[in-house]
Amino acid sequence: MEFFQSFLRAFNTSEPGFVFMWALLAMALFAVLLMLERGLYLLRKSRFNAKKFMGDILRFINEGNVRGAIEKCEKSGKVILPRIICAGLKESDHGTERMQNALDEETLTQIPRLEANVGYLATIGNVSTLIGLMGTIYGLIVSFAAVGRPGIEAAQKSELLAQGISAAMNTTLTGLAIAIPCMLVYAIYSSKTQKISDTVEEYSIKLLNMLTQRSHRTHKYHIKSDHIKEGVGLHITNKNIKIFTDNKLIKEINL
Repeated sequence: MEFFQSFLRAFNTSEPGFVFMWALLAMALFAVLLMLERGLYLLRKSRFNAKKFMGDILRFINEGNVRGAIEKCEKSGKVILPRIICAGLKESDHGTERMQNALDEETLTQIPRLEANVGYLATIGNVSTLIGLMGTIYGLIVSFAAVGRPGIEAAQKSELLAQGISAAMNTTLTGLAIAIPCMLVYAIYSSKTQKISDTVEEYSIKLLNMLTQRSHRTHKYHIKSDHIKEGVGLHITNKNIKIFTDNKLIKEINL
């Protein structure tokens, strides 16, 4: 109890080093707000079931229903992965290069939002440590000045020395108490952010590969219209081509 009372007195304007304590308090409040904001944001993003979502998207593509895949993305709201996938799907009819550019462009738009402000936690941790160190040095200066001051009684020198050392220890403790949680939370949030980024990259590549293969299968066989005789019918899907004559299947080409 006495320790906490002594710690709270360090914020009193009559105590040496109070400026550093209030500066550290401001840093602590900013860090707490930042942790809460980024924590809630990342929690919402990480709750999304990316594996199930991409399973549905790849199923739509296998069925040749790109429009259904786009609608699935649009219904997923503002989640990062669906927005990136949707951008690629909308360019799927314009070639692989445009599709890749659309995926890259949307990724460069979305990922910085995911990483926004997380780096400030590391900055606060480092700055808090430095402010604590500065307060320590200031407290030692006050202590040595009190010891070397002439014309002061021994009891008063002891009191000033104790105040200086107290200021030095309080600022050091407060700076470390802020820096350690900030660095730990920064590491956790950075890991979570990297995991989401890796998931986006993985599924973007899978989507691109599947759409490229689908486009290749679709355009693998070309039948010119002047080669089709009267009475010959064609049934073309993304899986095969069936050729009929007089309503009879005469050939099936698997794509």
